[in-house]
Amino acid sequence: MGGFNLEYLDSAHMYLFGGVKFLHLLLLLMALDIITGLFKAWKNQNLWSRKSLFGYSRKVLVLVVIVLANVVDQILGLDGAVAYATVLFYIMNEGISIIENLAEVDVLVPPILAEKLKSIESKGKPISKEIKEEFSSNSKE
Repeated sequence: MGGFNLEYLDSAHMYLFGGVKFLHLLLLLMALDIITGLFKAWKNQNLWSRKSLFGYSRKVLVLVVIVLANVVDQILGLDGAVAYATVLFYIMNEGISIIENLAEVDVLVPPILAEKLKSIESKGKPISKEIKEEFSSNSKE
């Protein structure tokens, strides 16, 4: 009887994600970012399906980058250093996004974090405005 061999599944998992540290934390933060983003969009009466679809696809692409970083680690024998640094970067990115979303729905954010977010926002145009401008300019063409 042929059956299903779990060795192939284990080797695929090892090759794709290996022993990537904090991957579960990143996935949890991604889910929390989606939830807080939905609350923010609901509060602002801005539940825009294209914008949310772009956000979801961006999260999938983050996982693709992590797989790529793990493959580089596997090929170069770096014991997960590149994948670990990549995951830490995206954990920080998701954390900032969650805090921004919470501040926007009037959840009390520690003053130090709120001050840092204001300095980040003042340096450039918020990504939400860039996305809206991009989609509105494409629809006019």
